Amino acid sequence: MAIRMKTTVVLKASADCPSHSLARVAARDLEFVIDEPAERGGTNLGPTPTETAIAALIGCTNVIGHKCAGALGVDIGHLTIDAECSFDRRGVTLAEEIEVPFQSVLLTVRSNGSADQEELNKVGAEVEKFCPLSKLFQNAGTDVRVEWIAGG
Repeated sequence: MAIRMKTTVVLKASADCPSHSLARVAARDLEFVIDEPAERGGTNLGPTPTETAIAALIGCTNVIGHKCAGALGVDIGHLTIDAECSFDRRGVTLAEEIEVPFQSVLLTVRSNGSADQEELNKVGAEVEKFCPLSKLFQNAGTDVRVEWIAGG
């Protein structure tokens, strides 16, 4: 009898928040810190919540990129991923409600594998279909653009 994977799982995290800016987050058996820079009254012990969101997109692009490349039989090798995000701060400063605070995100993904540009474009198209963080941003109205570059 074949074992069926669950199609829906429950993700859990919890945090101890000793100040207005610092959150010590626990997920699974891991701990990490989300904080604000000193100029915003934080202790600068970790990335901000918004930086964490962009970092999650980078991490997800890496994971799903490798899965898609494997499924396609494409060698993407080692990836480097840079993100540039246009973020409307009016919401976080309480100036006004902003429906789409992450206005645009550009990811530049460089591959040092043997894949040529056409193969990387196919990987990129598959990642766009399956990356949950990319879907989250896109469905929230963010203009997400991803450039896959061979020979990086």
